[in-house]
Amino acid sequence: MPSLWLVLSAMVFFAISGAPAFLFPKRSAWGQRTAFLLMVTGSVLGSVGVLWDVVGPSGNSVLTVPWTLPWGRFAVALDPLTDFFLALIFLVPTLGAGYGLGYWKQVDHPDNGNRLGLSFGLLTGAMALVAVSRDGILFLLAWEIMALAAFFAITTDDDVPEVRQAGWVYLVATHLGTLCLLAMFILWSKTTGSFSLQTGPAVLDVSSAIFVLALVGFGFKAGLMPLHFWLPGAHANAPSHVSAVLSGVMLKMGIYGILRMTAVLPAGAEWWGIAVLSAGAITGVLGILFALGQQDLKRLLAYSSIENIGISLMGIGLALLGRYHGRVDWILLGLGGALFHIWNHGLFKPLLFFGAGALIHTTKTRVIDQMGGLGKSMPRTLVLFGLGAVAISGLPPLNGFAGEWYLYLGFFHTLQSKVQGSGVALAVAASGLALIGALAVACFVKLTGAIFLGERRKSSEPGHDPAKAMLVPMMGLAGLCLVLGLGSPLVAPALQALALWWAGNPVAPQPLTSLAPSTWISWMGGAMLLLAGGLVLLIRILPRSKEARKVPTWDCGYARPTARMQYSASSLTDSLVQLFGFVLRPRVEQKTIPGRFPRRWSFRFQVPDLVLDRCLMPLSRLIGRHLPAIRIFQQGQTHVYVLSILLVTILFFSFAGFWGRP
Repeated sequence: MPSLWLVLSAMVFFAISGAPAFLFPKRSAWGQRTAFLLMVTGSVLGSVGVLWDVVGPSGNSVLTVPWTLPWGRFAVALDPLTDFFLALIFLVPTLGAGYGLGYWKQVDHPDNGNRLGLSFGLLTGAMALVAVSRDGILFLLAWEIMALAAFFAITTDDDVPEVRQAGWVYLVATHLGTLCLLAMFILWSKTTGSFSLQTGPAVLDVSSAIFVLALVGFGFKAGLMPLHFWLPGAHANAPSHVSAVLSGVMLKMGIYGILRMTAVLPAGAEWWGIAVLSAGAITGVLGILFALGQQDLKRLLAYSSIENIGISLMGIGLALLGRYHGRVDWILLGLGGALFHIWNHGLFKPLLFFGAGALIHTTKTRVIDQMGGLGKSMPRTLVLFGLGAVAISGLPPLNGFAGEWYLYLGFFHTLQSKVQGSGVALAVAASGLALIGALAVACFVKLTGAIFLGERRKSSEPGHDPAKAMLVPMMGLAGLCLVLGLGSPLVAPALQALALWWAGNPVAPQPLTSLAPSTWISWMGGAMLLLAGGLVLLIRILPRSKEARKVPTWDCGYARPTARMQYSASSLTDSLVQLFGFVLRPRVEQKTIPGRFPRRWSFRFQVPDLVLDRCLMPLSRLIGRHLPAIRIFQQGQTHVYVLSILLVTILFFSFAGFWGRP
């Protein structure tokens, strides 16, 4: 119980962290600093509480208090799944608050800085409350607070039309998901007799309906395709440290919801696992494909987040199939890999968003093709961003490779088994995971090369590394990526314990360390680091025969090379975008070149979102054009309204009579 009280105290500190800023002048930095100190206090208290619950004496960390609402109760608790997600919640937003001291200074943003601090703290506290909730009504309340706090954080720059549109699209999407969750909890209550989120009955007649509602409702928040349409705009237009928390933590609350409901539901049908596996594969492949075609730095990272959510869902789908077929090895490798990837993505994606914030802070643009050559003037940012790019590409020795290793081995185990019925889905998913890995490498080679290598593309002043307040959180995340990559064998027992708890504590035929031996990964990664460090040291200590001089980049035979002669970000991946053009449907706008030596020529290449830009927005504009036609019913006359009510009542009674006819 003390561990739970520490976690609840942390939630209070997070929730009130932004309030003291309103007591200071708008241009005072002390309000922002106070908010950061309160966030740090909450993070320390919460982390101690989680650690206490994990390593302390076993007991019931449960608190139940009745309230005056007609439904539900205030019921909170800690368990292995909650502890796993709380650790991420207590880490990343606090680093983001520290990053914001340099990125979004109160003195430079007097009009919205206080509001951002308040919504940022509420968002963190609400996510923690979602994780500890054990009652459906309390869960929905916390979920709604989280959704509204995220909306105000996303729309911090609400004087920009693009930001307002992204915020409203997010608000519509999140409440569509909430409607599904409301229906899910009502169905759960009608069937079980309460809103308590404890283990349900062994057999549940409506378990499939509850599962579908959970997958759709939580899928909106997680960014599951095609429910992802809010995500690219929200991540692109929010402040970068808010984008880091949205991607690194808030998306994971959707994954948490799916895991929580599948943990309390019976094993279900085989198609559950196939559905999640297929949805994950589609989400992962399409997410990285759309990332390849983006020219906006933060939109690219947003689509990459969708890809990584897909990878995690593939692991959950494998675990669901393992639970149905009684294959504990599938559960360990699938869910263990999914959980490991959730934490890994929660580290390297905020690192990349922090790096993007540093780039935007100095270049004043998000367009990749307007950057270039920044590695010379931003060497620290180059190293830290490069580490994040290596991690997200699933390359050794960082944590991205260590996490996906479990999933690859899990799919290899399924291909060697004799279980019938889901073999095709598993084979396709394994191929999809390999395709995602290859495309991710291409995507981040494009991103890193176009931004940091070559020549500067803009005529403005060259970039510079950010302040220490921005660099220190980036270095902390990069260090954790390295530690988890090298220390993956050490986290395997914790992943195994959590996976077995989720599955109902079956007996494991062999430990996860035997199913997925990863000690060699640690040794190989350590050797690579020692070799790289030795080469750097050797270069530094060797005497130089003459002073180094700067020379231009290889000019390809041109006498006066310029930035216009080098590959752009779009051209680097043009062949891949065209190869998958039947899905991406790129939009090319160009004018015919007039004459032999034209002075100007315009070319525009875009990859619009398949759901929002090509389906929902055209439909919205169509409805907007024709909806005013029904204003004829708004005459302001009582008898017209009474007649309308009468006609609708007659229509409903007629429909009910026809429907009830034997």
